[in-house]
Amino acid sequence: MSLLELRDVKVHFPVRAGIVTNRTVGHVYAVDGVSLSVEAGRTYGLVGESGCGKTTLGRAVLRLVDVTAGEVVLDGTDLATLPAEEMRRFRRRLQMVFQDPLGSLNPRQNIESILAEGMTAHGIGTSNEDRHRRILAILDKVGLPANALSRYPHEFSGGQRQRIGIARALVLEPDVLICDEPVSALDVSIQAQVVNLLEELQDSMGLTYVVIAHDLAVVRHISDVVGVMYLGSLVEEAPSDVLYAAPRHPYTRALMSAVPIPDPDVEDSRERILLTGDLPSPANPPAGCRFHTRCPWKRETRCATERPEMRELADGHRVACHFAEEIAQESPGEITDGNRENLAKSPRA
Repeated sequence: MSLLELRDVKVHFPVRAGIVTNRTVGHVYAVDGVSLSVEAGRTYGLVGESGCGKTTLGRAVLRLVDVTAGEVVLDGTDLATLPAEEMRRFRRRLQMVFQDPLGSLNPRQNIESILAEGMTAHGIGTSNEDRHRRILAILDKVGLPANALSRYPHEFSGGQRQRIGIARALVLEPDVLICDEPVSALDVSIQAQVVNLLEELQDSMGLTYVVIAHDLAVVRHISDVVGVMYLGSLVEEAPSDVLYAAPRHPYTRALMSAVPIPDPDVEDSRERILLTGDLPSPANPPAGCRFHTRCPWKRETRCATERPEMRELADGHRVACHFAEEIAQESPGEITDGNRENLAKSPRA
C-alpha cells in the first residue's frame, strides 16, 4: 500500500526582470511532472546529477517550497492544498534529514534544546521530564551518549552531527523521513555507519524513507525502489536489483557505466558511455525528450518533437523512452544510420 504518492508534481520558479515592473519573463522548471509512490516501510531512492531537481522535489513534499501543480498525497491527504496552519501540524508526520549536518543545526543551542524544540512546538510530551526521557531514548537509538545533551554542534564530528540531525527528526515520531544526501558530506567509513544506522532504525521503528543521493552505490545498498531524474523529470523507475542489473533508459545506462567496479579485468573491458554536450538549462529545456540533446541513441524526428511518457516495460519497471526495448539490445557503438532508419520505421515510431 502506498503511504506517499506524488501525482504529476511541478515546481516552477518565476524569472523576473525590471526594477519597477518586476515582471515575470520566464520560469525555471525545477520539477516538471513527477509521479511516483512510496510504500509504507520501504525505501525509495532518488538519483540524478546535480541540478536535476532531486532536492527541490524533496522540499516540495514537505511544502518547504511551493508546489506549482500536482498532488502530494500522504496517507490519503493532499498536502499541496492544505492551509498553512494545517500543514504545520501535519508536518510532524514528515521530517527531513539535511545534507549539511552542521549548517542544519543552530550553533547557539545545545543538543537538548535542539531536540526539544520540535517536541514543544507539536505538543509532544506531558512535561520537560517526559520530553527529557524521550530524548534520551532517541539518543540511545542513534548511538550517542547521554552527556551529549549539554554540548553544542561544533563539539561533534560530522558523523555525530548527522546522527543528531536524524535524532531531531525521530523525536517527532514521523511516518516518512526524507533524507537529502544524508552521507555525501561524510568520510567513506562514516557513510557506512550512518547508512547502517538508517536501516536499523527503519527495521525497529517501521519508518518509510525517501533517500535523495547522487552516489549510486549508497542508493543501491539502502533502496527497495530507485527512481532516476533528469532535468526535472523522472526517466526510469524500477526495483533496485532490476535497475542495476538491466537499466533501460539511455541516461540510466550512462550513469551506471560511470560507477567504478573493484575488479580490474571487468573494469577494463566493460562498456563506457560518454555523454557529449552540456546539461541544458531548466529555464529553457529542450522540446521533445529532455535527454535527446545528449543521447547516443537519439532518433532525429520523434525524440526532438515528442516527449515520452513513463510506461511500464515489466513488473514495476517504468521507463520514459520511445525506443527503450530496441536500445536495450545494442550499445552506442552499434548504432548505424541503417538501423536508426529501421527503428524510426518501427510500429512504435
